[in-house]
Amino acid sequence: MIIHMNTAARRRAIRRIIATEDVSSQQEIRNALSDEGFGVTQATISRDLKEIGAVKVRGQGNRFVYAVQSPEGVDNGLGRVLAGFANEIAASGNLVVVKTPPGAAQVVAAAIDRAGLDGVLGSVAGDDTVLIVVATQVGGSRVADALEQIGAG
Repeated sequence: MIIHMNTAARRRAIRRIIATEDVSSQQEIRNALSDEGFGVTQATISRDLKEIGAVKVRGQGNRFVYAVQSPEGVDNGLGRVLAGFANEIAASGNLVVVKTPPGAAQVVAAAIDRAGLDGVLGSVAGDDTVLIVVATQVGGSRVADALEQIGAG
């Protein structure tokens, strides 16, 4: 199995951190990424924040925190679900496996099924794992890469 722990996975982690924590500095993001096993520089975080469209907004207590705002009219429900729940995305042949926290697999599978991604024949969800069956001519690697990009914003 190929595990995708690349730029897209790191950006997905940043989106998840921003969505679940009030972070006001790149150092806070760097510390949270380090806790998840990503060793990155401040320059990399700066580029990632720009790429995912993160901005500082006024949070509670007039403290400025990072947030990712979707363009108006864009439905990025799958992106939010993947950013929040997909821990690993791996491909093998015409299959894709998405690992999630316990209890989250059905949410991820439902979002994938609703998205109507090219080549996805269907998904099966357990407790913390989603198995996606992909048309042979499309290949699991292509769908895994697409999911990585969607989750990264």
